[in-house]
Amino acid sequence: MTDSLVIIPSYNELENIEDIIVAVFNLPKEFHVLVVDDNSPDGTAEAVRAIQNKYEGKLFLEVRTEKAGLGTAYIHGFKWALKREYLYIFEMDADFSHRPSDLTRLYRACVNGADVTVGSRYKKGVNVVNWPLYRVLLSYGASFYVKIITGMRVHDPTAGFVCYKRHVLEALDLDAVKFIGYAFQIEMKYRAHLMKFKIEEVSIIFTDREKGKSKMSSSIIWEAIFGVISMRIRSLFKINGF
Repeated sequence: MTDSLVIIPSYNELENIEDIIVAVFNLPKEFHVLVVDDNSPDGTAEAVRAIQNKYEGKLFLEVRTEKAGLGTAYIHGFKWALKREYLYIFEMDADFSHRPSDLTRLYRACVNGADVTVGSRYKKGVNVVNWPLYRVLLSYGASFYVKIITGMRVHDPTAGFVCYKRHVLEALDLDAVKFIGYAFQIEMKYRAHLMKFKIEEVSIIFTDREKGKSKMSSSIIWEAIFGVISMRIRSLFKINGF
């Protein structure tokens, strides 16, 4: 039994899902993998089931009835993990934008004292590959905006490559988490920040997906822009579990 679980949310990731799972299982350190699939019409869940016997007791699949958002997929995964004995719970994308080999670096940072470790694109300059300039500027600008509004000293608050120690997720009110898009990543870090957990960033190289389609949309961007302000207000007045 390993102490670490990697949660991978998926929707139409047939081109990537088997390769990313195999890459995680090929690491020197043992990780278990939980795929939370939103009933992908392209057969992503079927591809996971096809290799579960090969990784029996290590690879798990939860299929939800519909596409319900990144945030709710992770909350589903967190609750699943907390019913078991994992001590370190990871978020990671299915599309290889996060290098599986960096999981061990996030793990070591948590073992060495951090409560939350963030795979950061912006801790040391801008470490993003294959993004158009407008998207780099949008992401970097959003990170600066979040720091100003929330007061968090996290260079990459929108990052989706994260390790949480078990006690952090146990302490947070997961049912009170409001956002379902990429603002979910900000809210989780902000709630951990307010509870005085130690958040440490590990510099990574982020590479845009080569296969499949991005899930980014204008509604996700607007949720992040306006959501950060509402989140800050709610935290000041202790609303919605803050």
